[in-house]
Amino acid sequence: MQQVITLIAAPGAESALRGCVAALGGTADWLAPGACDISGASEEAARVAIVGEPIDIVAQPVAGRRKKLLVADLESTIIENEMLEELADFLGLRVHVAEITRRAMNGEIDFVAALTERVALLRGLSENVLHDAASRIRIMPGARPLIATLRRAGVTTALVSGGFTVFAERIAADLGFDRVVANRLDIADGKLAGTVSPPIVTAATKHDTLVVLAKELGIGLEATLAVGDGANDLPMLQAAGFGVAFRAKPAVATAARWRIDHADLTALLYAQGYRQEEIVAT
Repeated sequence: MQQVITLIAAPGAESALRGCVAALGGTADWLAPGACDISGASEEAARVAIVGEPIDIVAQPVAGRRKKLLVADLESTIIENEMLEELADFLGLRVHVAEITRRAMNGEIDFVAALTERVALLRGLSENVLHDAASRIRIMPGARPLIATLRRAGVTTALVSGGFTVFAERIAADLGFDRVVANRLDIADGKLAGTVSPPIVTAATKHDTLVVLAKELGIGLEATLAVGDGANDLPMLQAAGFGVAFRAKPAVATAARWRIDHADLTALLYAQGYRQEEIVAT
C-alpha cells in the first residue's frame, strides 16, 4: 500500500521545513509554504530529519486519506480554554481545579470522579457567571478554517465534549458543527447546583458517538477523523481511521498513532492532502 509522509511546520518555521525537506530527499509535493507531502522516503528517515525542529509528521496510506466524518473534542482542542477552570477562577480556585483537570486528562485519575469533584466546587455560583466565562473563550488557531473547509467538502462534523452544553452549543453554532454532545450543568434558583445531569459524557460516549455517526453515514471507521487531547479522547482516537492527539497530554500523545504538537489545527487538513488554495479563509 502506497504511503505518504506529510511534514507540517509550526507557524514561522517554514524555512526550517524547507531545509528538512531538502535534506530528506524523495519527491516533494508542497501543499502550502508550511506543509509538504513526501513520497519515496521512509518515516524513520523523516523523523530523523526533523529532530529539534517545530515540525510535525504524519505518515499514512495515500488511499482514503480524505475523511468523511470529524469528531472533535472541545476544550484544549477546538478552544484553548478548559472551561471548568474558567468557572473556578470566579471562586479563586483555578489552580486547584487545573491540577485535577491535568491529572484526569493524563489518565491518572477517573474522569467521572474528577468531573463530579470539580463541579461540586461550583455549587452556589450565579448562573450569570456562565455568560461571563463564555466571554473568555478563545478559539484554537486553525479551528475556523478546519471546520469551514471540511463542511464545504461535505464532511459531517461533530463536537463531543466532557464539558458543558452552555459552551459547546455556543461554539458549535459559531463554527458550524453539525452535531453536539456534551454535559448539562444543573441549575436551581439561578445558581449552579454543583451537579451534572445524567448521563455523563465519558470516554465511552465519545467512542460510541464516532461509531454511531459513521454507521448513520454508511461509512467505515477508516473514513473517520477524530481529534482530542485528553485521556477521555483516547478510545475514539484509537477507533478512528485517522485519530490525532492534538497538543495532547503526555500519556495521550504517547498512546496515539498520530500526533500534532507544533502546528495549528489546519494541520488536520494538510494531513488529508488539502492544499492551501482549498482551505476556506475565515
